[in-house]
Formats: sequence, structure tokens, C-alpha cells
Amino acid sequence: MNGNSEDMKEWTTLLFYVNGRRIEEKKADPKTTLATYLRDHLHLTGTKIGCNEGGCGACTVMISEIHPLTEKIVHYSANACLMPLCMLFGKAVTTVEGIGNVKKMHPVQERMALCHGSQCGFCTPGFVMAMYSLLRNHPKPTKEQVDESIQGNLCRCTGYRPILDAFYSFCSTDNGNKSNNVEIRVNDQLHGVENGRIVNGCGMGDKCCKNKKNQDENTKTQLTDLSKVKDYDETQEPIFPPEIQIKHLHKQRFFYTHDTTKWYQPVTIKDLLNLKKEMPHARLISGNSELAIELKFRFIELTNVINPKQVKELRETVLEKDCIVCGTGLSLTEMDNKLEEYRRKLDRDQFPVKVTGVLKEVHEMIHWFAGKHVRNVASVAGNIATASPISDLNPIWMAANAKAILESEERGQRRVSIDEKFFIGYRKTIIEPDEIIRAVCVPLTGKHQYFRAYKQAQRREDDIAIVTAAFNLKINEEAHTIEEIRMAFGGVAPVTKLGLQTMAIMKGKKWNQETLETALDSLSKEFALPPGVPGGMEAYRTALVLSFFYKFYLHVENQLSNIHEDETEMSGHMEVSTTQAYTEKDPDEPIGRPLMHVSGQKHTTGEAIYNDDFEVGGCLHLAFVLSPIGKGHLVSVDYAKALEMEGVVGCIDAHDVEKGKKIGKHDTPVFVEDEITYHGQPIAAIIATDHETARRAANAVVVETVKEKAIITVEDAIKANSFIADKFRVHSSLVDRNERIITDWSKYPKTVEGTVKMGGQEHFYLETQQVVVIPHEDDELEIVASTQGVTDVQMEIGHCLDIPAHKIVVKVRRIGGGFGGKESTISIITAPCAIAARKFRRPMRMKLERFDDMAITGNRHPYTFNYKAAIDDNRKIKDLQVEMYSNGGHTLDLSIGVLTRAMTHVDNVYRIGNVDVVGRICKTNTASNTAFRGFGGPQGMFCMETVIAHLAEQFNIDYNELRENNFYEEGDKTPFGMKLEQCNAQRCWYECKEKSHFDHRKKKIDEFNKKSKYVKRGIYLLPTKFGIAFGLKHMNQGGALVHVYTDGSILVSHGGMEMGQGLHTKIVQIAAKCLNVPVDKIFIHETSTDKVPNTSPTAASVGSDLNGLAVQDACERIMERLEPIRKEFPDKSWDEWVKEAFMRRISLSSTGFAIIPCDTVDYNTGKGEGLYAYCVYGTACCEVEVDCLSGDHRVISFGKVIFLDFQILVAPNRYRYGYRRLVESGG
Repeated sequence: MNGNSEDMKEWTTLLFYVNGRRIEEKKADPKTTLATYLRDHLHLTGTKIGCNEGGCGACTVMISEIHPLTEKIVHYSANACLMPLCMLFGKAVTTVEGIGNVKKMHPVQERMALCHGSQCGFCTPGFVMAMYSLLRNHPKPTKEQVDESIQGNLCRCTGYRPILDAFYSFCSTDNGNKSNNVEIRVNDQLHGVENGRIVNGCGMGDKCCKNKKNQDENTKTQLTDLSKVKDYDETQEPIFPPEIQIKHLHKQRFFYTHDTTKWYQPVTIKDLLNLKKEMPHARLISGNSELAIELKFRFIELTNVINPKQVKELRETVLEKDCIVCGTGLSLTEMDNKLEEYRRKLDRDQFPVKVTGVLKEVHEMIHWFAGKHVRNVASVAGNIATASPISDLNPIWMAANAKAILESEERGQRRVSIDEKFFIGYRKTIIEPDEIIRAVCVPLTGKHQYFRAYKQAQRREDDIAIVTAAFNLKINEEAHTIEEIRMAFGGVAPVTKLGLQTMAIMKGKKWNQETLETALDSLSKEFALPPGVPGGMEAYRTALVLSFFYKFYLHVENQLSNIHEDETEMSGHMEVSTTQAYTEKDPDEPIGRPLMHVSGQKHTTGEAIYNDDFEVGGCLHLAFVLSPIGKGHLVSVDYAKALEMEGVVGCIDAHDVEKGKKIGKHDTPVFVEDEITYHGQPIAAIIATDHETARRAANAVVVETVKEKAIITVEDAIKANSFIADKFRVHSSLVDRNERIITDWSKYPKTVEGTVKMGGQEHFYLETQQVVVIPHEDDELEIVASTQGVTDVQMEIGHCLDIPAHKIVVKVRRIGGGFGGKESTISIITAPCAIAARKFRRPMRMKLERFDDMAITGNRHPYTFNYKAAIDDNRKIKDLQVEMYSNGGHTLDLSIGVLTRAMTHVDNVYRIGNVDVVGRICKTNTASNTAFRGFGGPQGMFCMETVIAHLAEQFNIDYNELRENNFYEEGDKTPFGMKLEQCNAQRCWYECKEKSHFDHRKKKIDEFNKKSKYVKRGIYLLPTKFGIAFGLKHMNQGGALVHVYTDGSILVSHGGMEMGQGLHTKIVQIAAKCLNVPVDKIFIHETSTDKVPNTSPTAASVGSDLNGLAVQDACERIMERLEPIRKEFPDKSWDEWVKEAFMRRISLSSTGFAIIPCDTVDYNTGKGEGLYAYCVYGTACCEVEVDCLSGDHRVISFGKVIFLDFQILVAPNRYRYGYRRLVESGG
């Protein structure tokens, strides 16, 4: 072998293993990711795709390989969505399917299911594989290791508590034993029990259902018993594939070619340098976190690719006199581990001189660098070579004056400083095309040298920096002068930037307050950011530059004064500790027990099927051509280049939509016809044989537009008088009279007025919007959609295609999270898919990429509130006037419902003398905002709590005293006319206040804040009231269908969607209770319009009420039919009763129907009615810590008390009058 690239053909077939299965691949595209290959080629759909950017962890798998330097087998977690397929040559992949199934579960899967660690379940396989990878390396992990192992995994549903419960059970206790029980700490302080009686504020008074002696006797103190689960035994894990070891594949060169892409994998530095000489512009891939995004969203061409990870020389580390040389083949995790080894050794050998200042900061920064799965694969070379201006590590290298060892075959090695001359422009460096970064020289520090690095991001872990900074100071301690100072910043320029001007000013000066002020003044000028710079937050970013330097100054001052406590830093790592309690039920009682999610085991084993997991023969794929502007007109669309691409079948646009047909509230075009009303609006769709081809072709479509000035914000809309619909009103004075009272504000001695704004919020359901449409004979359509409302999909498709509803069947088995975002917006993709399916007579599938989903679909509505309020001398709130404006987006969607719910929740839990609320929906050039958890309720309550705070601060009243003086009482009426029954606002408030030790903690916090200058703490209590029902009367109905088969098994269908809230589990419990059978007799297959018609969306917090009552109704009808047989044969079993009923020709199938009360408010006049069936109440107590210098913050503790009516109220029975209560359900 002479190193020539033409000789690198020893292995030209891609060979690797997946779950012990040997894979030989000769035709796959090297640009294909492992996630796509697993799902589309091997049909291992347990590996989910949530973001395709390595940010959510749903695709986590374990990679096993032989380390090229140590020759040892290593295991590590990785993001399959970033891993190029060819990177797997000579490696083994383990997916969630490879470690267990529902019949034989791995301990991780078993404990995750038992501990209720899944809800929607979409993220669950990723969590399982993250923990599994940790156990393969550390069979008895620490809690800190568990925390770090799931850094790169996001869960939108659980809040992480049950996941940690499951994973912490593998950790050793202080005595070295495993903890097999998930304990729930329960005592009077947590449970609010005094002498067997729960006190404080129940609207039922002495008749409160909780006022029972020995109330806590049946309190469950152990959430999950893991004492009988199997221990983890590392000796029972699958062995590493012998073929890889025997053939020494980790030492073999690999060359692979496919169409226009060639993949090279050298194993020596000589081969690598030769390849770079012959192909100087070839892309080097290590972690692929940068290139994968370019491929996915910029559709770049990739001709030659070199993977240097198997070059063992690049994995070496060497300790030199003044630095540690780290090969760039090391992953960030490996580099971190190596530097930590050196740090411990040097701290021990060099004591008391600290030479490891830079090493310590590198270690700290790497912990916050992306997620664990990214760090396990990515290398430091990629971070340097891509020259990101917001790099986490590059400011450290610049401030430390680190060196990069560059090497080429022609010129050999050179050591260059990573300084202001290294990064020469945006994403540009001085590295020559034929050079590689062989190593990074991490400097050691000397005596009287101080080094520190800082990062501020939106969240602490797995997030891109806003600003990063590093400071390196060498001081003459005798003269107290600055011998040398280096400071570098990321996020404030197109390149990582040294503060050269400030550095020059400071050199030689005394290290004192005067120099500090000089430096801050200089930095404020040197790093002043003009308005409109990319990334925004100009003032904040400049402030961070100053704050970080000030933090460094204080740190050095403390060191010089031998003070080891840093007053600018927040508290260290805080261990997660949680509490939950519930009343224990009879083990045979199906209701009120914490049953495992009915799909929990399928979630943890990857066997749960979601929309993109099932195959449809001959299915084509759609991808949108999107508007590049927010407002304007469409001039032309050129499909020529796209239609020429291999695999492209055709396209559809507005010409394929029947004239006048629109979606939504019949106001939203399926495709742009002429007017463009928001950025990302669908203009057309490309149809192709696979998802990626469709996306690439859509990107090739040329769109010409004329741009106009867009209306974006509420303020823009008000100025332009751009609104949807008329004003909506609520006037409390009309509740008991027909004439509105006009407020004379001059009579009130104490008034406040102001404006408060509330931003939007992305839903971030882990499973993006997805649909499959299958055409059948006679215009029939079968639609499987990730939606919260099957009937809405059915009706919208019927309207758009002029097909009657009885020919359209819409199904949902489960969805990977919804949160309101899948209630109405799915029609954006279902309508085009249905149009394409009918046009091409082929099944059509569409799945939105995360980026497209966030651009196309709307969010929580942003709001602006103008308010005015008055209190009297008794601190009673006498009057409230609110004008609220919501940002509805470009069309109506659900904005009316969201607005009216905000208006009817603006009172929150307070009795107010007079309330006048006016609401308007602003029409803007943004995606139509839509339902989101709370559906306007949080926005309304936010306004009221702002008013409370304003009144308290203006008139020097204690916040809580003002609240307590104005709480609703039992029987009070709201401003919209609802009489409050079982009003538990006060009970929740006082119990939470007492059991959280609010007053005591508030005193402690006040003491802390007096002593702490830069880090402050706060504690807050917040009460809530939320109305349960749809705001439209006709939507408060539910249906069910129950079949009992002759073997005694029961199939239940209902109108609700399972999206993680456990609805199917609760329905199973209800059916089991009503039919008096074990829960394992009940099965729910899917939600489908051909089983239960005319359903309301699963929303408004009534899914359990409506569908549970409907199921109860159906079950009770069946039980009535069985009653004579049960009386005749009282000693026989359920199965025997069913068989006897069948023999007597008694129907064992029944529909069920239910409604809940709702009296609609007249929002035109503002006159109110009952509106909601009932209200639920809660109070939360939250303690936070804030870094006043950077704005960094975190939650120290959080607790809540929620009132759960253990009897779900009201559904119609078969008689004309009256309501009955649903069977007792445990919350």
C-alpha cells in the first residue's frame, strides 16, 4: 500500500452488524443516515426521528466498536439521525428492538414501563437506549452518570420524574446495594393532614369528602415496587460480533462509491494526508453534526467524503512541558476523559501550583457542549474547522493561546496559534485545503495565572450558546499589575473574537477597580452590536460581554484574597428529589390505581406503532414548496428542474384544488393561488418515490414572488387596523341584569393601569405532523393521521374533494404528543395528500421535518393586554377593565375559542366587583396560531396575576394578602355568569402555602438575598382556576362502541385520541369497573370514524369526561341485558354469562353517548351563562434562583396542590332529565 487513493479498495462493501444481524450493503447512498436506514431499509421503527438534528435524542442507539488505539471493545450512545451509514463499517449497532421485547424485556425497558416513564412514548426508545448504553459501560452507575447519560434526550410529556425513578433504581445506594423501590415520601407536611383532617378552604365546609378520620391510613407510600424485577446482569448481554474481531475490520481501509458520492476511510495518517492531497476539497466527517444539517436543509452536493476516525495516530494524547497534545480523532467525550485523567495527575504531582486552569474550564464547558450522544461522536477538529462564531470551545482556545497542529503531505506539520489570525472570516480559517488538524495543544497554566470560561444559552444543557467567553490573566502579584491578559468572545461577531483593544489598554495596568471600569468602558465600545444583527438580542449580548468580564474580575479578586466561595456563581449541582402521594385502592379495584400505561411496554420496547412506522405498498411521498416571503404575490412557479429528477412522479398546486374550496374555517387556501399571506405558506407539493427525493425536488422548484410589507406583531396589526372578526365582550354587570353598568373610574381612590405582553410558544410534540392517505374504489379514502380530531379531518377532506363523509375513514392509533397543536392544523397536510391520492390513484404519505413543521403550523397565541383596575380601602378589587389582543395569524383557525377562553379566565380565582373585557383577534402575516394546552386560559390568568402584582406593588400590599382578601367563595358567580360549586381555590391555596412552608422559606430567602449580591432567590405562590368544557355547546358530546365477544373479551372504541395523557388506560379502567371484569379483558384498538362518528377533538380537558361517560353508557346497556342471566346464574363467571347471552340471542354490542352541560356566553353583548361544566383548581409554589449578572436562572424547587374531583361529573342518562355521576375514577 502506497497510500494512493486508488489502492484504498480492500473493502468496497459496507459491512456492519445490527442487533447481531450481519448487514452487507452495496447500494445504499453514503448520505443516508443510520436512522433512515434502520427505519426504511431494515424496518426497525423503534428508532424514532424527532428533529433530524441530533437535538432530541429520540433516535438514540448504541454503537459498539474496537478502539483503533487501545484495541478494546467500546460502547457509546449516538444519534442515529446524524450518523452517516458508511461510518458504521466494522461496527455493531444496537437498537431498542435488539435488547428486548414485550415477551422478554430488558431490565431498562421493564423498569421504565413499571415506573410510568412513558406517556406518548415517542421519545421512550431513545431514553431506553441512552440508559442501556450507560449500563454497558457502568453496570452500577451513579445518579450523576444517569443525569449525564440522558442529557441529549428530551421528553415533552413526563417532566422526567418517572424516567429518573426508573433509571435511578439501577444506582447503588450508600451501602452499595441497589435501590429497587421507587419511594414516595409521605407525611403530614406533604400531605396536609392534621389529626386525620385536611383543612383550609374547601367549598364544601364540614361536608368536604376529605374530612374523614384516619384519612392517611390508606395513603400509598410506594409508587412502584421493583423488588420482584430482575437485576441487571451485564454477563447476559450479547457478545460483540466475532467476525469484526477476527477480520480486524477496525484496521481495514474502506472505500465505497455510490452515484456521485465516494466515501474513504483511511487507517493511517499517511493514507489520510495522501487523500487530502489528491482531494483537497473533500469533506472530513467525524460527528457529522454540522454537515448533516447542510445536507438536510441546504441540500448540498457531497462528492468526496473522508472519515478519519479510524486513524489511530489521531487518537493519541501526549503530555508536553507546557501543554497536552490531543489528537483530533478523539471524540469530545474521549478528549474530556483524557484531559481529566491528566488534570487529576497534574494536580497531585504539581501541588500546590495549579497548572490545570485551562483543563478545568475545558471540562466544565464540554459538559454543556451539545448532548452526551453528540459528544460521543463529535471531535474538537470539527468545532475548530467549521469556525462557528458561537462555538463553545473556540473562545477557550483563543484566550488560552492554544495551538493547532496542522499537517499536509507536501509541507509536513506546523503549529499555529488559534488567535485573531486563525479565524479570517465567517466560517473561514487559515487551514489550507490539503491540511488536516492533527491535534490541539491545550496549554497548561502557570503560577499567578488565572483562567475562566463562561457560556450563556437559553437553557443549561444541550443548547446553542448566546454568548461564550474566556479570560486568561497573568498577574504580577508583587506589583499587582497585569503582565498579560487575553479575552475571547463568541456570539458577538461573524468570528470568535479577541478583545484586542481592551487587552492592549489593560496590559501593564494595576488590577483594581479603576482598571475594571476602564475595561468595561472599552469592552462596551469594542463589542457594541448594532440593531438588526443576526441572532438579535443586541443589547443583551453586549451586556453579557461586560457581565462575563465582571464575573472574571470578581473571581480573580477572590483568588487573590484567598476566598474560595464565588459569589457570582449559582449553587452547584442539585439532586433531583420528588414527592407524590395518592390513596391506595383495593388491588382488585380497576379505578383509582396507578395502572401501567396500556401501551407502556410497547413504548419501551419500540413496538408501539406511530404514523410513520407502518408500511403501505406503493406509497408515494409529498414535500411542500414553501413561500419564501411573508406577504406579497406569487408571480410564477417553475417545476422543470424538479420534474426531471429521478424518482419524482409529479406535482400538485392550486390548479388541482376545486374552485372555491378552502380548509380551516373555509378561509385558508390549500395552496397559494395569488396572494401570499405568511412565510412558509404551501405553494405546491412535489410527489416522489421517497421522502428525501421529494424534499430535494421541492427545493429545486423556482418560485418568483413580489414582496410587500408584512404585518407581524399585535402592534403592527392594531396600527394597520388588521383584525379577524368583530369585538368580543364579557360584562359582569349583565349577569343579573339586562343593562350594562358604565364604570365611573373617578370614584376609586386606588387604581392602576398598564400594558403587559405574553409571547407565543412552540408545541414541540416529538412526532411531527404526519398523514397517510390510501385511495380505494369508488372515491373511498382511508386516512391515518397524527391528529387530535379524526372527524375534523374527515369533514375537511370531504369538503375539499366533494366526497361524502361515509366514504372517508380517518384512523388514529396513537400520536406522539399533541398539546393542542394537532387539533386543527393537520388539514394543512391532509388536504394536499388527499388531492394527490385521488389524482395519482396511489397512497400518499407526508411527514413534516421539524424545521418545516415549526414554520408551517402555528403556536400558542401571543397576547397584548391593556388593563385598568381599582381596589378600595378594604383591599377588595372593585373593578377590572381589560382590552386583550391576540395574534391570530393569517386566518381564523381556533382563535375565537382561544380568545373567549382567555376572556372567561381573566378573573382567575378572584371575586371582582365589576369586570369588563373586550377582545380582538389580530390578523397578521404569520402562520395561524392555534390551540395549545390551556387554550387561552393561561393567557387570561397571566393578565390577572399581572394586575394583582401591579396593585400590590403600587399600594405596598403583600401579594398573598391581596389574593387571600379576594378569593372566590362557594356559590360565587364569575364575570361570565357561572356559579362556582365545589370551589376549592382557597383549599388548594392554603394547603400549598402551609405544606410548602412558604412563610418560613420566604424568610430564609430574604436572609439569603441580603447576603448575596449577585445571585438572588425568589419564591412565589400562584393559584389557578380552569373551566372544563368546550366553549361551543355542540362540541360537548361523546360517543362509544363496546363489543363483547363470545370468549368474554371486550373491544372498546371511543372518540378520544391517545396522545400520552393515558386516555385509553383510563377508558379501560372505566369499562372494567362498569362491566365488573379484570382490566386485561378490555382492549382498545384505535380511534376511527367508522366506529364512532361525529366526534369532538380530544381537547379542552374533557377527553376522559366525554368518552368515559359514553363508554359507561354503553357498558351499562350491556349490563342491563345481562342482568337476568346474572341473577339466574349468580355463581357463574363473566365468560359463562357472555356465552349464555349469545345462546339466547342477546346483543353483546352497544353504542354509548354522553354530553356535559354548557351554556354559551353571548360575546356580542357580553351577557354571560354557565359555560363550563365545572372548574378544577390548583396552587403552585415555585422557588427560583437568578444570576443577576447574566440572567441565567433555574428552578430550585416546585410543588403544587391540585384539586381532583374523584367523581367525574355529568353525562346524560337515558332519561330526559337529570345527570348522573361517572363511576369513581382515581383522578
